[in-house]
Amino acid sequence: MELSFSHANKTIDQLIDQLIESTGGIHQPQMIREMLLSSLTIGQEIDYLADLKLINRTLREMRYTTKVFGPYRGRKKVTIFGSARTLPDDEMYRKCLRFSRMLADKGYMIITGGGPGIMQAGNEGAGSENSFAVNIRLPFEQKPNPVMYRNPRLVTYRYFFNRKVAFVKEADAVAVFPGGFGTLDEAMEVFTLVQTGKTSPKPLILVDDGDGYWEQFFDFVKESLLVKGFISGEDFSLFTITKNEQEAVEVIDTFYRTYHSLRFIENRLVIRLNKQLTPQQIATMEDEFSELIGKGDHIHCCGLFPEEHDEPDLAGLPRISFLFDHHHYGLLMAFINRINTF
Repeated sequence: MELSFSHANKTIDQLIDQLIESTGGIHQPQMIREMLLSSLTIGQEIDYLADLKLINRTLREMRYTTKVFGPYRGRKKVTIFGSARTLPDDEMYRKCLRFSRMLADKGYMIITGGGPGIMQAGNEGAGSENSFAVNIRLPFEQKPNPVMYRNPRLVTYRYFFNRKVAFVKEADAVAVFPGGFGTLDEAMEVFTLVQTGKTSPKPLILVDDGDGYWEQFFDFVKESLLVKGFISGEDFSLFTITKNEQEAVEVIDTFYRTYHSLRFIENRLVIRLNKQLTPQQIATMEDEFSELIGKGDHIHCCGLFPEEHDEPDLAGLPRISFLFDHHHYGLLMAFINRINTF
């Protein structure tokens, strides 16, 4: 029979309801019902075993990821990328160690790939109790580092795309140290996700070395991408380059001084705040960022939207909202940075 996601499957719907009830302890049963129907539909539509294995493994990996990270939802986390080949006596290793230690002292947790090099430095600086490791099965280089070996917050993936979801979804900020193809791949993905609005705005700090690894990257971006029109000037708001680990920590801390988080409700952008803005401050934002606000609209103070009831822990935060056309995400980063000056 052809399955429907509405209640039109008769016997199948009854069996699914019975299964959910008999299992007990099921949260959000309507969502679980849809997932069970999706699984049955997959069984009807796909007969190629390799594809079914990939889908099954993906769901299992994402389930375990959520189980590991879920208890720490209330703590801010910083993802650290960098080379697996950076040695402990390298200045960048020591800089990463200091950086992650400062973050842990401020209450942040650290997420790394769990391997050697910069990843180990990040876990070592924060300490195993403040660390996550999202590892990947590879034939070389990527065994769990000693800090995270047998740690309950170690997750090992088969698929890079699941691992990348964890790196970005769970992070409130991303710091990228010099590295190779993998590091550049991870950094460019974050650039793309923030630039296109496919992940929430977050600080992206490029921590430079004495040779100007990221300064050379900046020159390339400016001379080859900006000049040719492949990016716009506002995209430079997406990242910060610094050689100073203390400045990197301050950039992250400052980003959440007044700004808390955001959510899109159709074309309306709702920004949750740690404190209410004054009418004068809102007027200043409207004047300085008029091109960010939809035509004929204004920045409004507002309360909780009905669509936000799935995030009850954020219900009490003050909010502002305005129409947003889902462009100018670089300018939105500048907007958030301006909010944090109040």
